[in-house]
Amino acid sequence: MSAEESERNRLPFEPNKKPQKPVKTPTQQAATAQKTSNQADRKPPYTKEEMAIPKVVSQRMVRRVAVFCGIPTILAISTLIVSYLLATYANIKLAPIAVLLVNMGLFGLGVLGITYGVLSASWDEERVGSLLGLGEFGTNWGRMVAVWRETRQKNS
Repeated sequence: MSAEESERNRLPFEPNKKPQKPVKTPTQQAATAQKTSNQADRKPPYTKEEMAIPKVVSQRMVRRVAVFCGIPTILAISTLIVSYLLATYANIKLAPIAVLLVNMGLFGLGVLGITYGVLSASWDEERVGSLLGLGEFGTNWGRMVAVWRETRQKNS
């Protein structure tokens, strides 16, 4: 991946550049070896503010998760209530396996809604994104897969 491609694909709220490590002399390397043995002396490469997701983006993600997870979850709970009311008051007997499968399917959609809600939100602070977020989902999924591949190559 070229520098131009990685710059184009980086997250909008990602720090612009990685901190550069200074070139060390042999005496500095020995001193550094003593320091690294003590975990308390280490400084993180980025501050918490640089690593945090901006508030606007996180609120956008939470709203989408509430919609894409909340609606199927409410429907799943409603399925149980409606099937109980039908069996008790209307004397309509539904197959328990049908109620179970519908309920599990709706709860499963709720779990998938969490992932879709986060990935379908625009991660750019200035851009709100579309209503369903299909374009943002594709962009964010591509970013996530690229990071997975990059991490796998570094660990191999």
